[in-house]
Amino acid sequence: MDAAHLLVVDDHRDIRDPLAAYLRRHDLRVSVAADAAAARTILNTSAIDLVVLDVMMPGEDGLSLCRHIREVHDTPVILLTAMAEQTDRIVGLEIGADDYVTKPFDPRELLARVKNLLRRAAALPRERAEPGARRLAFDRWVLDGDRRELVGEGGEAVVLSTAEFRLLAALVRRPRVVLSRDQLLDLTSGRTAQAFDRSIDNQVSRLRRKLERDPAHPELLKTVWGGGYVFAADVREVR
Repeated sequence: MDAAHLLVVDDHRDIRDPLAAYLRRHDLRVSVAADAAAARTILNTSAIDLVVLDVMMPGEDGLSLCRHIREVHDTPVILLTAMAEQTDRIVGLEIGADDYVTKPFDPRELLARVKNLLRRAAALPRERAEPGARRLAFDRWVLDGDRRELVGEGGEAVVLSTAEFRLLAALVRRPRVVLSRDQLLDLTSGRTAQAFDRSIDNQVSRLRRKLERDPAHPELLKTVWGGGYVFAADVREVR
């Protein structure tokens, strides 16, 4: 099996380079970026399996980049946060970061978290939509990733909450694939979400009211008893 490819993003070379060297010694491929612009270039040109991302960077900060990653990719993200910045950690998890470590950190702890996230990510079904696809059409709808909304045949827009958008995007990018609640939590709420969290069911109900012709008899977002949910429609990318 090929080594997992990590991206370490930190504007401090004295943190970035030693961390990259440590991870390479543990059989991981590592690319590095000093800012968000360089990170975006690498993400667009390389298959990255996990991102280690500093929150406090000049220019575009780590939270903004994390939001972008979550909108376009399912790549796990670990945030590096300052010890005192609890708000950054909370916001980071809310926008879809999978985990965080506080500076100064023990590289052994970070490595353990990296390996845990890589194992969980490897167990998830792969996307069937084109990587980076921003507008996905199905039935009578278009899911617009840039505007984070549903657009109907007549051009009417249906606003989605952040949680609804993440859930629908995860399903639409894996049409006709059964996804368990735990897998959907991994894809939408970060790998730190609690396994007993039943918010997925509530979000599915809300999405059905917005998507389905008859929410009581769904044709798009179907329940698989004992399994989870499946998006039962063909999906294509549109410009």
